Amino acid sequence: MSDLTVKQEAFALAYVETGNGSEAYRRTHDVGADTKPETVWSEASRLLAKPKVAARVKELQQEARDLAMVSIGTLTRELEEARAHAMKDEKGASAAVSAIMGKAKLHGLLVEKAEVTGKGGAPLTSAVDDLSKNDIARRVAFLLAQGLNSAAK
Repeated sequence: MSDLTVKQEAFALAYVETGNGSEAYRRTHDVGADTKPETVWSEASRLLAKPKVAARVKELQQEARDLAMVSIGTLTRELEEARAHAMKDEKGASAAVSAIMGKAKLHGLLVEKAEVTGKGGAPLTSAVDDLSKNDIARRVAFLLAQGLNSAAK
């Protein structure tokens, strides 16, 4: 069993269920109607950044995958079946390409790239200049937690 508090365990379960830290925080903590969304997000990010909570989330996500019997292997087989089925149809090339691209992404062979800029095409550095180191750390922790969640899917 985990070393988490009751609220931390409930938060981890809600996070795995919803995939949303703010929603998980709202479900498991006393959040007033007048609580700012930024506060909820900040507190959820803080919880997700705790090593024990992050480890429990990862553990629960693995359990969910195991229960659903989903793995890279099963997803690859399903995509290959879809590709093979699409190739039987003379108009199925687009569906086959989608299945092939899905397999490539699943195996990390294809990474979508995007240029990210600030408002009006300004560099992102100008968007974070006014943030404190604490704010930046919270946002990085949140993004890392989101990455863990995405990688587990």
